[in-house]
Amino acid sequence: MANKRPQPLAMTLGDPGGIGPELALKAWQAYQGANKTSSHQGSDMLPFCLIAPARIIAQYADMLAYNVPIITIGDISQTGDHFANGLPVLEIADNGAAVIPGIAAADTAPMVIDSIKTAVDLTRKGAASAVVTNPIQKSALYQAGFSHPGHTEFLAELAGPGTIPVMMLANSKLRVVPLTIHIALSQVQSALTTDLIVDLTRITAKTLSRDFGLVRPRLAIAGLNPHAGEDGAMGHEEQTVIAPAITRLLKEGYNVIGPLPADTMFHEEARAEYDVALCPYHDQALIPVKTLDFHGGVNVTLGLPFIRTSPDHGTALNISGKGIARVDSLMAAVKMADQMAHNRLSMDAQDD
Repeated sequence: MANKRPQPLAMTLGDPGGIGPELALKAWQAYQGANKTSSHQGSDMLPFCLIAPARIIAQYADMLAYNVPIITIGDISQTGDHFANGLPVLEIADNGAAVIPGIAAADTAPMVIDSIKTAVDLTRKGAASAVVTNPIQKSALYQAGFSHPGHTEFLAELAGPGTIPVMMLANSKLRVVPLTIHIALSQVQSALTTDLIVDLTRITAKTLSRDFGLVRPRLAIAGLNPHAGEDGAMGHEEQTVIAPAITRLLKEGYNVIGPLPADTMFHEEARAEYDVALCPYHDQALIPVKTLDFHGGVNVTLGLPFIRTSPDHGTALNISGKGIARVDSLMAAVKMADQMAHNRLSMDAQDD
């Protein structure tokens, strides 16, 4: 294990009518810039392979007049041999569907899904170090018969039975985990259980240790109510649901604190006291992380048997094909996948 080297990153197509193809081209350009600026940094960064029909990527390169050679490869292992000279594209089945920037079409759904499946398969086999996903347009996939609520749930199914996916949003200043995600605020109270908090905290701690190099991560759990309930004056969930979870986690040896008032746990001094904030509901977690660094946010799926990162934005159909999409979030996702892959190899080698 000590001599094992990380493999290339597998990047997915995303919705071809969105900004994914443009961002992939810009990410390759950004890598070349990093190589020119710092040979040490460039040599350390894992190359990535885009999994897509090559003609779609060439279409965007021509339309946007990007000087990015498209190099079709037959095996992801060839990525490193060609990355300096052009964007390696691992060809997948092309059904010939027309790709129109700004239009999410159901006809392209088979290619979108095939790209994700291929990336996951390569990563699970060890041929790729991580999956970096470009944004998908769920409405177009639904029209084609896609039965999953979203990207994360599809990845969890591909991972196999018993997988509990956990969404973490991260940037250079903050990591957050929403304990409940895309449900109405009125449903949070019933969805937030002691078992849920314990399960998601365990998964979060394990990933921070293995993939982020934090041997004993500091975990902060926010309260649900204003002022964390203020001893029951503003709600009892802190006493009846959250505190019992923290007690169980402390007994298991986790370095956890809370429940903390959410209105005072995100300023700079408070953030220095923990490695991740776990929050009872979606906006409680996402507002601070996006406020601190909107363009550099990364969506990381914890609890999968493989590394998966993604830019923290959607398909941006309204600007697709205009050449103005910012690559910051995708590059942050690529760099985080790179760091996680190196950390995982190092931690796994120590365990051997």
